[in-house]
Amino acid sequence: MQYPLTMTFKIMALAPQIYVRDASGNSVCYIKQKLLRLKEKVEVFRDDSRSDLLCEINADRMIDFSARYQVTDPEGRVICVIGRKGMRSLWKVFYQIENDQGQLIAEIKEENVWVKVLDSLFQRIAIVGSLMGYFFNPSYLITDHDGQEIMRLKKQPAFWEGLFSLEKLQETDTVQELSLVMGTLMMVLLERKRG
Repeated sequence: MQYPLTMTFKIMALAPQIYVRDASGNSVCYIKQKLLRLKEKVEVFRDDSRSDLLCEINADRMIDFSARYQVTDPEGRVICVIGRKGMRSLWKVFYQIENDQGQLIAEIKEENVWVKVLDSLFQRIAIVGSLMGYFFNPSYLITDHDGQEIMRLKKQPAFWEGLFSLEKLQETDTVQELSLVMGTLMMVLLERKRG
């Protein structure tokens, strides 16, 4: 993949969909979230034709703040598990990504919580709230289990859509890279309403 990756989605869409493209504009993947499900289920396809399933992301329980999301390949083999860290995530976004053995491989943390606080405050003001997506742009740092920075996700200024850029800060192996990208995409789906 050629970085940075660009993730876009329409804010007003009924069924959340994310388009992921590389630096050359080529499709990396397309995500379609199922509507009206008690347990989250997200399908990741190669492109929006939805003919080539890359993986699925399934919650381990019904709607819950501390749910864990298992990423599996089309044959059902576990690639990684993504989990929000319950109470710790109320103030500042914090997710952990584990490999198929349950070992921590990365953490996703919000870099500046005040950006989210200001965004939330202004979103509540009519008309002004719709414009704030252009001014308040949170960023998230993805680090490995030793605290080394691996990737950075930054929300880009945009009206009427979510636009994120994922930058690679150091080399990773293919399996770890897939786990990090899928973990980041799931975090974007879950946090898209919060900046």
